[in-house]
Amino acid sequence: MENYNFFAMVNRMKLIDRWALMRNNSKENIAEHSHSVAVIAHALALIGNEKFGKNYDAERAAVLALFHDTTEVITGDMPTPVKYYNDEIKSVYKDIEKTAGDRLLAMLPEEFRYSYKPFFEKQSGDEELWKLVKAADKISALIKCIEETRMGNREFEIALKAQEAKISEIALPEVKYFSDNFLPAFYLTLDEHTK
Repeated sequence: MENYNFFAMVNRMKLIDRWALMRNNSKENIAEHSHSVAVIAHALALIGNEKFGKNYDAERAAVLALFHDTTEVITGDMPTPVKYYNDEIKSVYKDIEKTAGDRLLAMLPEEFRYSYKPFFEKQSGDEELWKLVKAADKISALIKCIEETRMGNREFEIALKAQEAKISEIALPEVKYFSDNFLPAFYLTLDEHTK
């Protein structure tokens, strides 16, 4: 009987910390972050469907989001200022991510690789869902910045402003709806939530 390492590697997402260049009051790993992104991507898809007449597959959006950072179990979490420093680094990092995705897929039995491939190589037909995942990723980062600044961590003040600006520039009505109706609650205390 052959052993396959894919799920053991995916399980290691909990060991990869995010925001490595910044002092954190509360650490966040890529497993926690991916859960957050999946919940938000799912919500964005449902908002699009219910409020704006879209036809998103909300469950697929959630699953794409769950796996969106999985390659980081091999690459580690590259800090955003480094990853996007210039086009050359961006291009090289994309190649590294592709190689990491290929390595992970090779850890599955052959008959399952096709089903998992869309999580590591973007497939035709998923473009709109990946836009939701990318938006959800930014919203999740904003929520982390809100939490850190609310705990008095000044390290995240500039990141908070930058993430708020990024969210406001996303041209998706689902994101605006989420921002207007759900994001304000993240700025509140627990007592303010339960009043």
